[in-house]
Amino acid sequence: MQKIVKSATAGTLESSDVYVELTPSDGGNEIEIESVVLAQFGDAIRKSAEAVLKQFSIENAKLKLIDRGALDCVIRARVETAVLRAKEG
Repeated sequence: MQKIVKSATAGTLESSDVYVELTPSDGGNEIEIESVVLAQFGDAIRKSAEAVLKQFSIENAKLKLIDRGALDCVIRARVETAVLRAKEG
């Protein structure tokens, strides 16, 4: 299990991007999503974010995504960048 030791961000609030905030937490993973396409793609956004956290064995983090219509590959890249910036070692 990797540990999130500090807060980190990635992305922008520009159109077709997603802004990601990752902070340490004690109660498992918590994902909050704000999106202009939440009704249509909220589940897919959540699954992508969860997949990246699982890939890096992150179990105690709060992840906030502010999406402006980003593609799946962009969402995954932004979450991965935030994880790499925030984890120990």
